[in-house]
Amino acid sequence: MRTARIPLACVLTLAAAAVFTGCAEEKKAAAPQLPERTCFGIFTRSDLEPLLGAGETVKETAPTDLRLTAERRGATCNVDVDGKGRVLVSATRKPLGQSIVWPPMDQNQPAPDPLPLGDKGIVWNTGARVALTCKGSQDSFALELSISGSIDQMKPGTSRPLFTTLMTKYLDAAKQQTGCGV
Repeated sequence: MRTARIPLACVLTLAAAAVFTGCAEEKKAAAPQLPERTCFGIFTRSDLEPLLGAGETVKETAPTDLRLTAERRGATCNVDVDGKGRVLVSATRKPLGQSIVWPPMDQNQPAPDPLPLGDKGIVWNTGARVALTCKGSQDSFALELSISGSIDQMKPGTSRPLFTTLMTKYLDAAKQQTGCGV
């Protein structure tokens, strides 16, 4: 009788361990925490959270500001979660008159919509771009802004409004930080 209890106890213990292990593996990690201000100090944690998804670690790579000059013509902010790119924000300063050419969109994706920001703007499912002319008393230049992100974890149909909101905020801050129109 005693020998029958030992194998039964072992089987029950192993079964319980397997059940708990399965539950632990199914549980997704919570969204990682960004600093309260990120990407040139423009976006808040809650602004970018919809693009982050689940993960363990988050890493932001970016300069502290977006002050572009004739010598410093570009700035990029990358936000990675567990080593995978989730958000890319960039700005490029160009001489006036230099044309801004955007690469063609993927033909397998829905066409971009016009975005009524700057001189020219578009928004698509995974990002937005805006080009504008900055004429100031001391300096004039063209500015190209871009933001894109991973939408795998978002509900269908919610990404374009999000990217429109993010680009509106980005454009306002970029004008101030770059001295656009000053």
